[in-house]
Amino acid sequence: MSQSVLVRRLGHDFTNESLLVQALTHRSHSAPNNERLEFLGDGVLNCVVAYLLYRRFPRLAEGELSRMRAYLVKEATLSDIASSLSLGEFMRLGEGELKSGGWRRPSMLADTLEALIGAVFLDNGFPAAEAVVEKLYSPFLETLDPKSIGKDPKTLLQEYLQGRKLALPEYVMLATEGEAHCQTFRVECRIPSLKVQAEGVGNSRRAAEQQAAEAAYRMAQND
Repeated sequence: MSQSVLVRRLGHDFTNESLLVQALTHRSHSAPNNERLEFLGDGVLNCVVAYLLYRRFPRLAEGELSRMRAYLVKEATLSDIASSLSLGEFMRLGEGELKSGGWRRPSMLADTLEALIGAVFLDNGFPAAEAVVEKLYSPFLETLDPKSIGKDPKTLLQEYLQGRKLALPEYVMLATEGEAHCQTFRVECRIPSLKVQAEGVGNSRRAAEQQAAEAAYRMAQND
């Protein structure tokens, strides 16, 4: 898939396209890789998300804002956003990572997304990075409930369904990939009564189930 597709999804045209290439390059592929950009992007992301929350929730205390920021910048959320961009299809990985399904690994997707944010910042400054982050996070901010932060996705989904007297979700293992020391699990969360099916990927079955539950919870709310 052409990188122009990713650029369009991000909403940022790179003046220096080498930054985009570097942001997508894992250390297993070649140098320069995206590790330094990831470090930079992590800092920019935390700053932008803090500002977005500060602006959106003027009455919340510091502790509540910090809790929400932690939720929004955690690996599972970043991986979910990366998956919505089909970011794995654009990543430049070494042969070993390709064979082990690295392009689907949540940690690698999250790191690459942070690197992209760092690349946008270097390419056109803070306002450009802020615009990209705000666009990517808009769906999360619109449905963000301060009262639900701190509960894991499976618990949130269960409470949501129980409150509406609906059957609990089913979690189905779709695949286990990679070698024993570095496996990736794919799980699907199904809510037949709402016709919801959502996939999750993680380094453990529990992590995959949590990611699938988080995606299913958002789908159920939009049903």
